[in-house]
Amino acid sequence: MTGRLAALSRCFQGIIPGTLATCAPDGTPNVTFLSQIRRVDERHVAISRQFFNKTSRNLEANPRATAAVVDPVTFDAWKLGLCYVRSETDTPLFVEMALRIEAIASHTGMKGIFRLLSADVCEVEWIHPVEGFLLPAPPEECREKVVTDGPMTEIRALSLVSCRINRAVDLETLLYDVLAALDEVFGFRHSMILLLDECGRNLVTISSHGYGGSGIGAEISIAQGLIGTVAATGAPLRLSGMDSLLRYSRAVRATVEASGGGAELRREIPLPGLPDAESQLALPLLVEDRLVGVLALESRDPLAFEEWHEEFLLVLANQIAIGIDRLSVPAEEEEPEGAAAAKPASAAPRRTFVYYPADDCVFVDGEYLIRNVPGKILWKLLRALRDEGRREFTNRELRLDPTLGLPAVKDNLETRLILLRKRLEAKCPDVRIAPVRRGRFALEVDGEIALEVRESG
Repeated sequence: MTGRLAALSRCFQGIIPGTLATCAPDGTPNVTFLSQIRRVDERHVAISRQFFNKTSRNLEANPRATAAVVDPVTFDAWKLGLCYVRSETDTPLFVEMALRIEAIASHTGMKGIFRLLSADVCEVEWIHPVEGFLLPAPPEECREKVVTDGPMTEIRALSLVSCRINRAVDLETLLYDVLAALDEVFGFRHSMILLLDECGRNLVTISSHGYGGSGIGAEISIAQGLIGTVAATGAPLRLSGMDSLLRYSRAVRATVEASGGGAELRREIPLPGLPDAESQLALPLLVEDRLVGVLALESRDPLAFEEWHEEFLLVLANQIAIGIDRLSVPAEEEEPEGAAAAKPASAAPRRTFVYYPADDCVFVDGEYLIRNVPGKILWKLLRALRDEGRREFTNRELRLDPTLGLPAVKDNLETRLILLRKRLEAKCPDVRIAPVRRGRFALEVDGEIALEVRESG
C-alpha cells in the first residue's frame, strides 16, 4: 500500500465529496458521490450508505471498489483500492456518522428521511496518487509557510482558560472571558455558549463572541441542527464543508418533493450564527452526566476545525461546564445601605411594555423582547417600579416568589438575569438591569414607562 491514510485526513472532511466506483456482475460500472467517507484506522475506511441501492448491490456481488478523494488545500487527488468487509448499524462508528447526517438533515427539514442506513467498512488494499491531476506544485521556497498548532498551543489554551474560569467572580464574566480566550489562542472568531432554558427543551444563547449583541436570546430546540443534536446526545460533533453538505441534502429534498413525498418534510431551519458558515464544531457542557449547555464554534473556513481541536476542546468544555455550575449557585445577599428611591424621569423616550400571560412574553413598543421566566421577572420588576416606586431588588426575593415558577433546586436565576439584561441592552437601552452589590440589583429607567396586559396578539 503506497501512502498512509492518516496523511490524507483533510480528504475525509467532506469539503470535496469523494466518489465511489463499483461494478455489477455483468461488468457494468457505476460511479456515485459519497456524502461521507471516514478513516477508521490505518487499514480501513467507512462509507455512508443512504440511497445507493445500485452501489450496495454491486458491493454485495463484487466486494472490490475504487474510491477517489481530493485534498481541499493542495488539490492532490488519491485513488483508494477498497474491499468491502462489513456493514455496521449500531456501533460507535455508525452513531458518529449518523449524527453528522442527522444534524444536516434537521436544518433542511429532512430529519427521518435523509438518514444513514449503515456504515460500510472497507479494507484499503492500496493507495495511489492521481498523476497529472493538477499542474506540478510550486517549488518549496515559493510556498506559503503555514504555522502549525501543537502542544504549546494546547498548554497555552488550557492555562489561559483555566485562569479566567478561576478568577471569574460572576457568570457573565466567565462566559465573556472564555470565548475571548478561544479567539486569542486559536483564532476562533465566532463562538457562542447556549444554556438550557427552564423547561429543558430549548437552548438559549446567553453569550456570544464575534456576532455583536443581536444573537443573545436566540433559541434552538433540543435535537435540532448541529447544536441541538449535540445537546440531545451529549456527544461532540464537527462538520466541515457545510455548503456542499447542505446542497446535497437540499438536492435530495427536491427529489422527494418532486416524487410526491413533500408531506413528510419539515420546515427548513436556518443555521444559527453565520449564514455562510463552512465549518461548525459543537461540544456538550456536562457536569457529570447532567447537560448544562453547548459550546458552539463556527467559521467561514471549511478547514477551521481539526480532529485535535475537537479532542482538546472537550477538556476545556468540561472546565467551562464546572465553572458555569459553580457560579450558578445562589449568591449571598448583602444588606442594603439604605432604601433606594426611583430615579426621576429624564428626556428619554416613553416605552410601552405589553405582557402576554399565556406564554409569559413581553413586547416593548410593539417589538418582541423576551419570554418565559425572564419575561415574568421583567414584568414583576416593572410593576414594582410603577406601583411602589421601587427600583432595587434582591435575588433572594425572586427565588421566594412562587409566581415566577423557579425550581427549588438549581434555578439558574443568574443566567436568566444575564439574558434579561442583555436583551434590554439590545432592544431598550434606556431600561437597564444594573448590579448594586452581591445578590442585589437595580432596575434603572431613564424615561417613562406604560404597562399593558393582553390575553392574545
